[in-house]
Amino acid sequence: MSNVSIVGAYNSKFGSLVKRNKETGEITDLNSIYDLMLEAGRGALADAGLTGKDVDGVWVGSCAPGQFANQEHLAAFAAEIDPEGLRFKPMTRCEDACASGSVALYDALYAVEAGRVKVALVLGVEKMNLLDTKGVTHALATCSYWAGEGSKGYTFPGLFAEYAKGYKGHYKLDDAEFARMLATVSALGYKNGVDNPLAHFGKGGPSDKLGLFTADAILGLAPEKNPVIADPLHLHDCSLVTDGSAALVIMKTDEAKKAGKRVVEIAGIGHANERFGITVRPNMYELMAGKEAVRRAFAEAKITIADVDLAEVHDCFTINQLLTTEALGLSRDGRAGYDYMEGRFTRDDAKCAVNLSGGLKAKGHPVGATGVSMHALLYKQLVGEPIGAAMSKKTPSVGVTFNVGGSSVTNCVSVLRRLK
Repeated sequence: MSNVSIVGAYNSKFGSLVKRNKETGEITDLNSIYDLMLEAGRGALADAGLTGKDVDGVWVGSCAPGQFANQEHLAAFAAEIDPEGLRFKPMTRCEDACASGSVALYDALYAVEAGRVKVALVLGVEKMNLLDTKGVTHALATCSYWAGEGSKGYTFPGLFAEYAKGYKGHYKLDDAEFARMLATVSALGYKNGVDNPLAHFGKGGPSDKLGLFTADAILGLAPEKNPVIADPLHLHDCSLVTDGSAALVIMKTDEAKKAGKRVVEIAGIGHANERFGITVRPNMYELMAGKEAVRRAFAEAKITIADVDLAEVHDCFTINQLLTTEALGLSRDGRAGYDYMEGRFTRDDAKCAVNLSGGLKAKGHPVGATGVSMHALLYKQLVGEPIGAAMSKKTPSVGVTFNVGGSSVTNCVSVLRRLK
């Protein structure tokens, strides 16, 4: 195991943090990428009871700030979190599409393990809503294999639709049955999200107003309220275009214990890459690299899936929640949809709850911040300060994050364990 632990965490409010003039199309920024970095960084340091002077290095996960917010060289701005304490400290930006946040954490962890750094600050941030839909679609498409996918018109809904079609065909699911599986996943995200005060689609939001907390409610929507985005995926199978940030403070576990911190150990990690283009993969019905990342993380942590109480999985599209659930071993291959329809993985599940935050579907998906947010919210669950929904039948002690980048190309799995 890594002997590195999280000792503080923070998650900003997620949402579309802009004002749009419907007549002119003008967009006014209400909470800039800089504001989001300052909020998360200062919040995590305060949560850890530390200042910038205690930090030896900063790692920032951000997917495409140059395209989304016209700001490359983003990590350098982290000095403004605490100018007196952080000036002259090394700062590095990490990019791995939607897994940028997890990769930033892993790079910081390696530095702590190596002894170069005693305390690291990890940030994840993305400001997506300054662009219109076309601009966001293009920016995200550059995270696909551009030569064979993005430049040919593939969007991310289109890429994950290939997984949906592959899964549906391999397991011989009929249209109605498969649609109900996906709608059940979406409804669970919305139901959990409405209790998360930080969620993009939280209380009073669209999913709450429409009461989209059951598969029937989603399947019963008029076509114009749930249009096909990339067959067989509909609007409510897709995650949200979100602005937001999150941050973590990590240090050696033994030092954290001595300092009396609230310690959640990063007990194991797995980072495995799939081949980039979807056409060269052996199949499109399972996350083969994801399963390898799970194997590595669980082996390092010396656990099995039976030990896991909570999971935050990457539901960028509902099909990927089925795939990640199976890759973790929470469901047998081809059975995740049935398990969700049977009511498993809710806050009332005595074994393991999935996406208590509402997931990317409801909490939101500010792509560079997502991996850090998963870890931050699990940390809060494990130290007994849940933000939003909590397990009703047990006090969790082990959580798992499963964050992917691109079309499940970069697979990052972390095992977090609460230490007393």
